[in-house]
Amino acid sequence: MPNKKVGQILKLFISTAQSSQRVDKSAITLDEAGVIGDKFYNKDNARSILLTSTDSYDLIKSYDIDMPHGYLGENLLMDFNPYSLAIGTRLKIGDTVLEISQNCTICNHLSVIDKRIPKLLKNDRGIFAKAIQGGEISVGDSIYLL
Repeated sequence: MPNKKVGQILKLFISTAQSSQRVDKSAITLDEAGVIGDKFYNKDNARSILLTSTDSYDLIKSYDIDMPHGYLGENLLMDFNPYSLAIGTRLKIGDTVLEISQNCTICNHLSVIDKRIPKLLKNDRGIFAKAIQGGEISVGDSIYLL
């Protein structure tokens, strides 16, 4: 059975130790320890890559809250909502294979923009994945459900 295309990568981000801001990238490289160059690289394999859907930003926007992409801490911003995928589900993106590892808990730092955000995004902030097969992911890459 062929892999099913479910979406596309819209933006990529990393966090650096030198900056509290997210760094927008055109491509990122991953291995089994996470996103190379990200400050969370090689910290916790199950929480190494954060996938977020534009649905989260659309939800916030529907409450007249303006929040820039990257603010949710995502590494991959996609036009596909992965939040209901079961732990262990695999996605192929670029050269990589990612496995959904756990749901993302909400962080109170999000209340800096608006105190309603943590409650609004309680179950819709993102989902963590780990790299099963490393490689490169670029903006515009297709997302396939394996």
